[in-house]
Amino acid sequence: MALTCPSCGNDQNFLVKTLQMHVVHLDDSRVEVSEEGRPAVLEVLCDECETALKLEDMDEGIRKELLLTLGAR
Repeated sequence: MALTCPSCGNDQNFLVKTLQMHVVHLDDSRVEVSEEGRPAVLEVLCDECETALKLEDMDEGIRKELLLTLGAR
């Protein structure tokens, strides 16, 4: 099970951009998080050359492990 950048061959470090939404509650001068959404993966980039990798083209096992590790959907 491997993930490799098709441009430079990097198979170690990848940048995963996510988006996570939070609902906050303001109570006097305090801010509290009342709800957090699971992060959504927006983009996966090679950390060496910044080539974008398509999540849907990844091996299913790698994709599932990546999403599970990030707690993402």
